[in-house]
Formats: sequence, C-alpha cells, structure tokens
Amino acid sequence: MRREGGFDLILISLAVALGLSLYVGRMQAAVTLPPESRALQRHFYKKLNKCANVEPFVRHQVSLWWNREKNITAKLLKLVYADCMVNGCDASILLDGPHTEKTSAKNSGLDGFLLIDKIKKVLEIRCPRAVSCADILHLATRDALYFVRGRTLISSLLRQKRWNGIESIMGGSPLAGHLHRSRNHLLQIEGLDDMDYATLLGAHTMGKTHCANLNDRLYNFNKTRKPDPSIAKSQLDELRKQCPKTLKKGQKDPTMFLTDDQYRFSNKYYSNLVSNKAVLKVDQDLLQSYNTSELAHEYAAMFQHLKQQFSLSISRLGGLKVLTGNQGEIRLNCRFTNKNNPYT
Repeated sequence: MRREGGFDLILISLAVALGLSLYVGRMQAAVTLPPESRALQRHFYKKLNKCANVEPFVRHQVSLWWNREKNITAKLLKLVYADCMVNGCDASILLDGPHTEKTSAKNSGLDGFLLIDKIKKVLEIRCPRAVSCADILHLATRDALYFVRGRTLISSLLRQKRWNGIESIMGGSPLAGHLHRSRNHLLQIEGLDDMDYATLLGAHTMGKTHCANLNDRLYNFNKTRKPDPSIAKSQLDELRKQCPKTLKKGQKDPTMFLTDDQYRFSNKYYSNLVSNKAVLKVDQDLLQSYNTSELAHEYAAMFQHLKQQFSLSISRLGGLKVLTGNQGEIRLNCRFTNKNNPYT
C-alpha cells in the first residue's frame, strides 16, 4: 500500500507504458517507469472485497462531472502536475491551510477539488480507510483523459496503491501553464527527461489561459514595446483581438483557449507550435532546442506517437517518490491530515 504522508497511501498511475519502445526522430523514448513505482500493485482494489467497485464508481462520477464541465480534464491534470512537482505524487496539493501548496501564488487558480471531495466522501462510506486521496486524484484524472480522447490514450493497467503525503510544502507549479518553472527540477531531480517534459506540455492542447500571461508577448516582448517576433502574423492579430492591450474600467482579465480543440486531447498543440502559433512563450520555446523541436514536429505529424509517449510520460510522472510502509496515511478527508481533521 502507498501512503498520503505518514501512514498508508495508494498510488495509481494515470496511464501505463504500452510495453513497446517508441522511437521519435532521433530521440529514444524511455520505456521504463521510475524505480520508486515498482512498489505499486496492479488492480489493487479489485482484490479487496468491499472495494472491488472503486474504479467503476470513480469513472461514473467523473463521467457525470465531465458531461456538464468539459474542462475538468485540464483542471485535474493541473492538480496532478502541481502535486507531483513538489514531494512526489502524494496528494499534498489537496490540503487546506495557510502554508500549503494550495495557497501558493504559483498554484493560484487551481480547481477540481470539489470532485475529489465528492468521490472521497462516498468511498469512505463504501470502503472506509482504504482508498487514498492520491489514488482518487490519479484515478479521476485517468478517467477524465479517457473522455477527451480515451480508449487508445489510457491503458487499463492500474498501479496501486499510493499513500497520501502528510507534509505540504508551500510552492509547486502546475505543469499545464507553468511547467517551465520546474523544468530543471523535473529533469535533474525527479529523474524524468527532456522527452517527458516536451510530451507532458502537450496537455496544453486543452484548457484556457488568462491574457495577463501573454500580454508582454503581444505588446512589449522583452521590454521592446514590440511583439514577440516568433509569433506568426496571423496568430498575433488573432491573439490581440482576444487580449486587448488595456482593459476597460472594471473589466476582468479575459481568458482564451490554448488551442481550437479546447477540451479535446489532440496534437493540435504541436501543429500550432511548428507553425509559430503557440499561445504561450514556454510552448513556442520548444522549438529552440534541437531535441524538443524534432519531437514537436514528430507529434504534429503523428498523433499516435503522441498518445503512446504521453501515456508513458504521465505514468513515469505518477510513479515518482512512492510512499510505503510507515511513510504515509490514508486521509479520511482529502483537505486535512488525520491529526488536524476538524471533523473527527
């Protein structure tokens, strides 16, 4: 079992490597999960009498939510990325409190907590003290990905269980929108590679961003009072229509979709990128490196390659720093450690 931060926690990878070596251009994809993930078990909950229906229940709840809120996939992905970038995938991003990852300025705007709360509440009734918040988060994200382009994107192989991390550290940055801030941490400390970085950024095919995140790029790039020269002229004109230089009094910062596919997982992100039509500068910068540029061109041309490698890369991310033994606990409420839970 895996723990959430002190006693017992559960890990489920979002997706699993498809068992084949994928060669993209001159980059050789990694085909193994990080060593920490080996402590996880396949289909763990199916072996527990009272918890055999955990996965179908989570899938059903995500389906209901997704039918009325299509951007739940992007929200859950951001939660997973923000969580795993700090102490590994221990669900510490879900903790409430004044000095938690959730309250960090870098993680402002994160959402999706209510769905996790709903799933956790019912599972505690059906199979108490068995399913960690970390596994709920990963299961829900896996299923949300299924609904945006699912069957061939996500493998049915589940790896459990993961304990929830007790400690919550101020900081962290959601990959969808802010992964560039954690790139060195991701590559040098966590054991993932440049291919994982470029592949996981593909999550930017879904969701939105605020115009405040790109106004400098549109109007005052590097304080030149000119736009970023790497933006295609047609894209610049379109972005400026959606993001005016100045807002009217009382006008809220507008949001815009990162691609035309909006809530669907596709390779549109990469086709935009190679056409110099990426919305965010961090995305366009993938073309600055030979390796990531070559990879972007491969993904733009072959969606199947992207699906295969995304499945592997997000599995590798989800397997970081698995907690076992006495290292964690299954939280009864995902917002509080058991010691600080005001409802017990």
